[in-house]
Amino acid sequence: MENKKNILTGERPTGRLHLGHYFGALKRRVELQEDYNTYIIIADVQALTDNFDNPEKVRKNIREVVLDNLAVGIDPEKSTIFIQSMIPEIAELTVYYSNLVTVSRLYRNPTVKTEIKQKKDVFGNEGESVTYGFLGYPVSQAGDITAFDGALVPVGADQIPVIEQTKEIVRKFNKIYGPTLVEPQHLLSENSRIKGLDGNEKMGKSLNNAIFLSDDYETISKKIMGAITDTNKIKKNDPGNPDNCMVYYYHKLVNKDNVKTVNVECRAGTRGCVDCKKELIESMMKFLKPIQERRKYYEERPEVVDEILKKGTEKAGKKAKEVMKRVRQNMKIDYFD
Repeated sequence: MENKKNILTGERPTGRLHLGHYFGALKRRVELQEDYNTYIIIADVQALTDNFDNPEKVRKNIREVVLDNLAVGIDPEKSTIFIQSMIPEIAELTVYYSNLVTVSRLYRNPTVKTEIKQKKDVFGNEGESVTYGFLGYPVSQAGDITAFDGALVPVGADQIPVIEQTKEIVRKFNKIYGPTLVEPQHLLSENSRIKGLDGNEKMGKSLNNAIFLSDDYETISKKIMGAITDTNKIKKNDPGNPDNCMVYYYHKLVNKDNVKTVNVECRAGTRGCVDCKKELIESMMKFLKPIQERRKYYEERPEVVDEILKKGTEKAGKKAKEVMKRVRQNMKIDYFD
């Protein structure tokens, strides 16, 4: 275990997880836990940066995110699942790092710039509603990563600038205070973006275009029957272009054994959209069945989930204290140690 590198990964608890999370992060996370010390952060503090007025939403969704992680195959004996706000060392590191980053640098961060554009006040002015906490999100994330000697951080392409910001902070800290922190490297997700049912480039909780891992048969049927197909295919026997069809897009994800047939029949005009959607519904439910069965197991055993979270948070806390001891010594603020 000691020779393994540490990975820091996780989610903000703002809702149940969906197919985008699975193919973008969770699938690889399950694989990586075999070869790395995996720390999975339930980032409730960061969720509060834009849900500060609705803490109950964040609190409720902690369990949902943990259940989804366990459901896809995260093994609590191999991975450490913990709650961010229960590790005070992260907040302490964030304060120290804030002295190493200028406000102008934070505004230049491409990830931050994109998200700021999405935040407008009631008058439509960009950036007027941006809080100090929101702007400092990359600094907080640097605290998350370095508190656990995170050497690798699995991310989508849009999050690479945040990791670059962490690397800058680590280099500057180590230059001033001596070798202290591990400089992380990003590990790019193979499928960093999964499209939504509506054809949007991103499947999102708030975009109403997601298939959640815990959706039941009726819900999934309704969603898939309403999915975007090739708009040029009017009649059942018209030749279609599967490349313009979200139903085919999902067939490629969850129905790989029959996806070639779907492609050929669609182009030949021998496959109707309704039948194609019905086949996808069955394939989707077959794909999700083991995930939902594991989730049900843990849903029926809330005390087991509580114990996993408690033990994981305690273990993460010990690691963070080890890192903080080095930080305090090198910063010359270990007054009574």
